[in-house]
Amino acid sequence: MFVRLEKIDPAKRQRRFYEMTVGRDLFGEWCLVREWGRIGAAGGRRRVDRPGSRDAAEAALGLLSGRKRRRGYRLSRAAPGGSENNT
Repeated sequence: MFVRLEKIDPAKRQRRFYEMTVGRDLFGEWCLVREWGRIGAAGGRRRVDRPGSRDAAEAALGLLSGRKRRRGYRLSRAAPGGSENNT
């Protein structure tokens, strides 16, 4: 499962993205990978969480997506499923 959110506000000079992917790491553990930063800039941030199961990772993705959308982020891209190895 993959979600990309963006927040673009020219008046505030904001061009941000937030991406989340659910998949398995090299050891077979389910993980939620989050990446964020400024659109078009190098040096974004990355965090890998290992909630223990696919359901828990997808629930966390839904919770975080909702929080970001309440803060003004809009859905840019989404894909169901997900890769088995993504970290």
